Amino acid sequence: MLPFKMLGPLFLMFLQCDTASTCPTELNPLSLDPPEVIGQYNTTVFFNCTSTKENHDGMYWRDDDSNIEENTNFITMTLSMDWHVEAQCKIKLNGTTECSKDLNITVYQDPEVVFMFPINHIQDVREDTQYVLQCDIHNVAPVKNLVVTWYKDNKIIMTEYFTNTTKTPVDESSVLTHNISKGDNGAQFRCEAQLDFGSYGPQRPIISSKTQSVSVHYAPEFKNKTDIDEVYVEEGDNVTLNCEAEGNPASVFHWTVDGVNINISENTSNLYINQVNDSANYSCTASNYLGNITKQMHIHVAKSTMAVATPEPSAAMDCPLTLTPAEIVVKFGDPASINCSTSATDASLIGWEAVVAGSASEELFVPWIVDKLEHWGIEPECFITILGHQCTVMPVITLYKTPDNVSISDLYNDVMVEGIERQLTCDIINVAPVRNLTVKWYRGNEIVETQTFNDSTVTPMNVSSTLRIIPRRADDGAHFRCEAELHLGPKGPELIPIKSSTPYTARVHYKPVIENCSSTITGIEHQFKIEMVYCESAGNPPPSVAWFKEEKEIDASKFLTRSDSGDYRAEFENKLGTIDTSVAITIEYSASFTCNDHYDVEENVGNQTPCIAEGMPPPTITWFKDGNEMIPPKLWTRNHSGNYSLIATNPHGKANHTLYLNVQYAPVIEVRYDDKEVTVGENVTFGCSAEGNPPPGIVWNYTSARNEEETTGGRQKNISIIGATSTNAGVYNCIATNSVGSVTRSVRLRVKEEYHGDPPFPLWVLILICIAVVIIILFTILIIYRTCKKNKGEYNFRPVTTKDDSNIPMKTMSK
Repeated sequence: MLPFKMLGPLFLMFLQCDTASTCPTELNPLSLDPPEVIGQYNTTVFFNCTSTKENHDGMYWRDDDSNIEENTNFITMTLSMDWHVEAQCKIKLNGTTECSKDLNITVYQDPEVVFMFPINHIQDVREDTQYVLQCDIHNVAPVKNLVVTWYKDNKIIMTEYFTNTTKTPVDESSVLTHNISKGDNGAQFRCEAQLDFGSYGPQRPIISSKTQSVSVHYAPEFKNKTDIDEVYVEEGDNVTLNCEAEGNPASVFHWTVDGVNINISENTSNLYINQVNDSANYSCTASNYLGNITKQMHIHVAKSTMAVATPEPSAAMDCPLTLTPAEIVVKFGDPASINCSTSATDASLIGWEAVVAGSASEELFVPWIVDKLEHWGIEPECFITILGHQCTVMPVITLYKTPDNVSISDLYNDVMVEGIERQLTCDIINVAPVRNLTVKWYRGNEIVETQTFNDSTVTPMNVSSTLRIIPRRADDGAHFRCEAELHLGPKGPELIPIKSSTPYTARVHYKPVIENCSSTITGIEHQFKIEMVYCESAGNPPPSVAWFKEEKEIDASKFLTRSDSGDYRAEFENKLGTIDTSVAITIEYSASFTCNDHYDVEENVGNQTPCIAEGMPPPTITWFKDGNEMIPPKLWTRNHSGNYSLIATNPHGKANHTLYLNVQYAPVIEVRYDDKEVTVGENVTFGCSAEGNPPPGIVWNYTSARNEEETTGGRQKNISIIGATSTNAGVYNCIATNSVGSVTRSVRLRVKEEYHGDPPFPLWVLILICIAVVIIILFTILIIYRTCKKNKGEYNFRPVTTKDDSNIPMKTMSK
């Protein structure tokens, strides 16, 4: 009956001679609910297809035409979301017209990780430089829906969209270039990535990077913008001068007065001046490694105008004598004079009794005059004699001498050590009177101690004052001095006699201290050395630094390579101790390949990335096959075998590599045999061929017999049975095996006894039947041909009533 089945296509050809099969858009009855699907990778979605036309020949989904539903106008589908999924609903309106509707499908995958880092690898940035950050978004799809938002201190500063139409997951990057100002010091940057499908699409989570803080270095600037400050004070007032400045690193302040350096032990922006007596010009300079600025401060002192009281005449009780002045203060070797007078008219004699310059007179007054007063403890008396009685009065005389020398000595005459008490001695030589002596100790311009004395000795003597200090590291380089002051009271000189020592400069030794050292450093291979790490320390003696990795000291002057990345320890040491800190160093390097030229992978096996590029930061790898960019699949198939070109890129360069990828797969037996039945004595052959990579080996597994023979030809292995017997009946297993897997196909052989019944149908009858079928087919084709041809061309017809038998020509009219 097979030849008759061939008539169906022939009749279909006849029916289609004058028929169209297009589906006009306005007549398409299909609609999808929902019309668009947005789903996450590896999830399942459901949707419907509805027809407004109830009379049709069937509805079905593309690639599933074996399941045509005819008596419905509604069909559903469950769709598994993968990267190449498609869905199309189709309807047969009649035998020749078919309409379809495609479902809009978007498969997405949220970013696996968002990583941000500075491209120029700078932790501390100078003002007015460009700060470049890169945000890497890994394994996201589709990129056209990706939005990357940049923040500075939680404020949006840039938003980036992408036009890449790749639908499968890729790695994408966004770069931010920001002009740094000092206002950015301490600012925190971050980037956020999100898939945006609009207000009606799914709302996907925001994936954020870690924050990156920036330290901006800038030159000092005064908080008070004036360049010159004018300060007006009264004599003896205390004054604080302000020189506050901003800068990063913090400013170092240097003070001068009338062009002379002021030694201040502490780094301070405020200068305290105790009891200002004279006008002066001060200057303050604030500096760091980026620059310096100077401010002038002029102090104007208004002198006080004080009335000088005239000493009251001194007279002893019941003794009519008056001394003018009654009290004097005289510097050793200076002249001195006191006038002694009386108001008594009956005095017979008035005079002075003294070691020097004694005298007597009958006048009402007598002076005591000494050109050079050099007698310690001198006590002159003025006397008067009245009517045989004598009385005396004695002036108060203070003879003083400033020290010959004031000096500071150190008992150990050696450097100080932080935390260990040290004693400084101020020696004041040949001073009198000691009871009027005050010794002041200064650290810089700050009084740190004051000492007075109770000794009543009036003759010159040597005295000492002791200052006990526990030195700090801030005292290193500090200037200590002592001043000897003679406070001689209101009768003394207008200016207090002062003698100052030469400043003693303290040298303080202290253990190392780390002042500024980054904990993480990034460098470039063959361009970065350990000695380039900014690690600032202080110590006295200045500490030496040694670098260690894995507790082994290394050469800090050697350029580092990628293998040198890791944790390092910087050890600062002087004779007083050691201190260390850890620094994590990452050495970045250009992209490179260390891959083979040939790789074998197994088909449909995950996590088989044949070639990985090296680089830091990790490079982005782009794959090309036959000159076209492609995304390497997660599962390789046999069709992927071939030559590939790879390009790896990171901020430090790119690399190229070519490889051949050989996708191996398990054997596939190409022909599946049905069971066979033969008659005893017949010959039968079973053939088995298989395809695979590597080429599989083929083995037949069966119960052997003497009349069976195995032969091999090409990729096929045959079993030939000569004269089958019942012994040969059974199951024959073909087993194909390679390194990937094994597959088995079975065929059953049945052997029956020879049939001796009715004679076989005559062969000549079969031949006649075949000839008849062929004639019928040819005749049918001829009819179709003539039928189609009749519809075109010229025609004649002859009316029955014509006498001359003439024909009337007639042509077909176009429709």
